[in-house]
Amino acid sequence: MSYTLEIHDLADLARGAALLGTGGGGDPYIGRLLVEQALRDGPGTITVLDPAELGDDDVVIPTAQMGAPTVMVEKIPRGDEAVAALRALEGHLGRRADATMPIECGGINSMIPLLVAARTGLPVVDADGMGRAFPELQMETFSVYGVPGSPLAIGGENGETVVIDTGADNKRLEWLARGIAIRLGGVAHIAEYAMSGADVKRTAVPNTLSLGLRIGRALRTAREEHRDPVAALADTMSGTLYDKVRVLFRGKVVDVERRTVAGFARGSATLAAFEGDGRLELVFQNENLVARVDGEIRCVVPDLICVLEADSGEPITTEGLRYGQRAVVVGISTPDLMRSPEALAVFGPHAFDLDVEFQPVEDLVSL
Repeated sequence: MSYTLEIHDLADLARGAALLGTGGGGDPYIGRLLVEQALRDGPGTITVLDPAELGDDDVVIPTAQMGAPTVMVEKIPRGDEAVAALRALEGHLGRRADATMPIECGGINSMIPLLVAARTGLPVVDADGMGRAFPELQMETFSVYGVPGSPLAIGGENGETVVIDTGADNKRLEWLARGIAIRLGGVAHIAEYAMSGADVKRTAVPNTLSLGLRIGRALRTAREEHRDPVAALADTMSGTLYDKVRVLFRGKVVDVERRTVAGFARGSATLAAFEGDGRLELVFQNENLVARVDGEIRCVVPDLICVLEADSGEPITTEGLRYGQRAVVVGISTPDLMRSPEALAVFGPHAFDLDVEFQPVEDLVSL
């Protein structure tokens, strides 16, 4: 069922989306401010559509930001780049969009489609193509289940637009688009995976905006009521597509190694246990990919690895990791359509050159 999103909802949605983004997806604070300003300048509300409400022949064009999260912290968007990308793709296709949609969960990338909606009046579909965040454009459930990312339109901060068409080769599309984003300063805005309403219903992870909003509210309320945020998170996830929540580790960040390479933020972080000698190591490429405790794997992509501030429950992105932070690391099961053999071939451990096999977090860590 459709609903209306207002300014006062954005802080909770950004918080919940940042958690689902498993460390990536861009800075949630920046994205929220962009949407807030657009709503003040324009309609004041955004319509969010349930995927089931789409007509089979509706045209849905997802919009997003791409680039290294470390760059996004310093290179704040002007605010009209994603709309420019959308208009460029519409012009190339010769048809206007009936709705936009996120390509992923994540701080800024759950916000960019809302920004587009506030600027254009389009509704936003309550779904996405990752159910979390991934660093590369072919790593989409859309791609896994047969929707081409091409043609893709890119918008830059100085009014540049580029359209790329690689046919059904979504991996080559990523390679070319990444190169352009690097030359635009490390970050750009995109419109891609134009599809029908029928394809959305067949390939998207449903209701992730609504879930992000519920997560954000639950974490905030737990903090205000001095309750355990992890327990509140587990209660919220119960009965959803993400119903297995496991605490992987509690400790302090003692080391962070991070660099921007080929358009990605790559690196690792180490946490030392609050009690005892245990250590957790995170490896990330924009998003957290694998968590090892004392050398043993506790969670691996595509399952979600989320780092939260120990006391407040606020999600910590990979670019926000700092020495001395007190954190709890949580593993969350990903939806079943993201665990199929076809999906694991596109965004499982081997897609990131990790020499490990996927195992569900609920098998690796008991309650």
